[in-house]
Amino acid sequence: MSKEVVTLVEWDDKYSVGIPLIDEHHKTLIRLTNELYQGCLSRDNTVRNISFNNTIRGVLDYVKYHFSTEERIMEIVNYPHLAEHKKEHEDFIITMVENAKNFQEKKKFVPNNFVRFLKDWVLSHIAIADTDYAKYIIELKRQGKGLGINAGP
Repeated sequence: MSKEVVTLVEWDDKYSVGIPLIDEHHKTLIRLTNELYQGCLSRDNTVRNISFNNTIRGVLDYVKYHFSTEERIMEIVNYPHLAEHKKEHEDFIITMVENAKNFQEKKKFVPNNFVRFLKDWVLSHIAIADTDYAKYIIELKRQGKGLGINAGP
């Protein structure tokens, strides 16, 4: 008997920012969010805690990698809102680290709430901040200044 996989969010092309590398990163973030969610579903507290703890570390590592990639791209194209975007990234990482610490120290922490926060943050960040810099890059490409970044049509 196979275990049914329940997902919290599915990738949809409406989340695409038009930069293939970043879209692949976003798909990975959604997959990791779903893995974290799966870890919350176990009825066995020990299994749930181990799964959640292992996955949250992986999510945090991947988020840092993804953010550094985005920020490097924005530096290359001289994106005018880089400082604000980096601040959003920094604030998110601080929240992630605080929540992971609270979980590990067995402080008041509800894994399901955290996973929903992660999902909501990732999707809203893609829809607003990431779409904004992607449009900027696509416009540069339209003007013949793509700087080697594969973006847009």
